[in-house]
Parts: sequence; structure tokens; C-alpha cells
Amino acid sequence: MRDLRIVFMGTPDFAVATLKTLIDNNYTVVGVITAPDRPAGRGRKLNESAVKKYAKEANLNILQPTNLKSESFIETLQSLNANLQIVVAFRMLPKIVWQMPKYGTFNLHASLLPNYRGAAPINWAIINGETKTGVSTFFIDEKIDTGAMLLQEEISIHPEENAGSLHDKLMAIGSQLVLSTVELIKHNKAITTPQTDDSTIKTAYKLNRDNCKIDWNATIDSIYNKIRGLSPYPAAWCTLINDDKQLDIKVYESTKEICSHDYSIGQIITTKSDLKVAVAEGYINITKIKLPGKKLMAIKSLLNGYEFINAKMR
Repeated sequence: MRDLRIVFMGTPDFAVATLKTLIDNNYTVVGVITAPDRPAGRGRKLNESAVKKYAKEANLNILQPTNLKSESFIETLQSLNANLQIVVAFRMLPKIVWQMPKYGTFNLHASLLPNYRGAAPINWAIINGETKTGVSTFFIDEKIDTGAMLLQEEISIHPEENAGSLHDKLMAIGSQLVLSTVELIKHNKAITTPQTDDSTIKTAYKLNRDNCKIDWNATIDSIYNKIRGLSPYPAAWCTLINDDKQLDIKVYESTKEICSHDYSIGQIITTKSDLKVAVAEGYINITKIKLPGKKLMAIKSLLNGYEFINAKMR
């Protein structure tokens, strides 16, 4: 049985669950590497990462390098004498870092690899209408999310699931998958499987303004999936044309109604409690929305004080 000395690398909430699981199971974490503090908010106050906040509470050794190749960071990392590195939602590592520990560096990724390699696997699984996804652990190599596989666990995606709820499910099962992976490495029982590439592999592209925009000419399922796949963050958006005003709005929640109608694509139909957008196969019924400078609102509340005049979505 191996005596493990672990360096953990991660930044957001998704990574905290795994780090906490390692500590709760009495693993020796000799260092935690996370992003530098960032200014945030109107006061530009320095904001600590979720991983740093937890690591401070657990009295762990914290490193926040700005340059992962700097001589001082490499020397500090070597001085920790770690023999295993675990990466969860961090950044791409230089070879000198991931090759350093005796037992390797492995990563937790929130997809069933080789599908959805990349920055936003949870979002794209829903946007693309997948009915299942999961988590994978693999040893890091020179490319992004291509290394030899260790373990995987699959879960189903509920038809009404959004990215936020799926994130929380994958965060929980991911922490347990990392624990199982560490146990195998500890007992020298880890078996790896090379990833296989083919033309059907789907990619989890980085989200940007263009690929978060709603195309109201798309199929009703793809519009519905985009809205839930981008909720609560970064949120799908479109342009609302209301009378003579144009506003870029964010849509957080919707339902779909498949039926025939005579409205033009994008036309808005409102009642006292509903806002429907006409699409090719029926309506997208928006239930949560955010207008510029306003808070996120249920559509019924918005309709109490906001008038739509010859309105449409574009």
C-alpha cells in the first residue's frame, strides 16, 4: 500500500466537494493550488476562490501562482514532495508540473469522455439534448482531456434539468469517483484505458456571446435545450424588440408547447400571466427572465408592471 502525499488543484465550487471528500477521508493533502484572488464587484474588492476559502478553513497549505512555469513556483511545488496530483476544474498544466509526481496527475472531468472534452461539458450536454452524461477520471497528458482513462460513472439527464442542477449532481458523484480513483492508486490497482477518437465525438466549446444567443428560427427542442443548458450561468440571451425599443435580455427558464399557429417566428403573445414566443413548431413559454438593469423575475411578476407593444424576439 502506497503512502500518498497529494497536491490538489482547483478553483470553483465544483472542486471544493472533491477536496473536502479527500480531507474527510483522512488523505494527506500537502498543498492546494488555486487561482489568484481577483477583484470583483463595484468596490473591486479582492475575491478568493471557493477552493481557497475552504482550504483556509481546513488549515491547508495554499499556493496561488500566476505563472505555472515560473522557477519559484516549480521549486515550491517540488519542495512539497507530493507523489500524486489531483486536478478538478483548474487550468491547463505545463508538462513540468503534471509529470512531477511519482504516481502521476489525474483530472476529474464532468462528461463521459471522450465526448465533451473542453471548457463547458455540463452546458453542452444539455444544449445538445443528451439524455445521459457523467464524470470521468483520467491521467493528464499533453493535450486537453485526452489522457488515459481511469474510471467513469454515468447518470441520466432529466428532460427538465438545467445546468445548475446537473452541475450539483455531477459535483457530488465526481467527488466519490475521485475517492475511488485515489483508492485504486493507493493500492496500486489502477488500470488505464486509452481514449479512442472518431468523427462522432462532441466537443464542449468555450461559451461566448455568440453561442449563447437564442436562434428563434431553430427547432423548438433546440431552443428549449439551449435555455436550460445555459441556466443559471451564463444564461441564454436574445434581443427584445418592444415598440420602438431594443433590449438584450436573458432567459433563464421556459417550457415548450408543440402546436400549430399562424404567428410569425419570434412574435410575442402575452396574457395576464404568460409570455409566449412563437417558433416553428409551437411556442416557447418564458417563465423566468432578466431585463437590463433589473433583477431576475418570474414572468408573472414582470407582466404586472411591464407592457409589451407589438413585441417580438430576435
